[in-house]
Amino acid sequence: MARVVAVVGASRDRRKFGNKAVRAFLHRGYDVVPINPDGGVIEGIPVYASVLDVPRSIDMATVYLQPEIGEQVMDEIARKGIEEIWLNPGADSARVVARARALGLDPILDCSIVGIGESPASYR
Repeated sequence: MARVVAVVGASRDRRKFGNKAVRAFLHRGYDVVPINPDGGVIEGIPVYASVLDVPRSIDMATVYLQPEIGEQVMDEIARKGIEEIWLNPGADSARVVARARALGLDPILDCSIVGIGESPASYR
């Protein structure tokens, strides 16, 4: 069974990393769950407003949010029980990292697209 990854900050704009991540994880065979409060559909997949709205467990979250939003979302990620969290460049401010760690999370501070063996440049 494929691992379930929540792309928190997923975007319909194919130039943004929140969209490139959706496509890269799909390419690698992950079960992708786009998270964006605007809802809708991204790359053909229904979007959830929050990880808390997803009716099944999530193995991993990769975060593409401005730090001030990401800091608040760490609470939802912790409540959902997601154990693997990637804070991508730009989403990895000291305050977000501190909040994640205060909640018992151990975030990975790196590009998750590269982390799964893909290159963001491949997704234009």
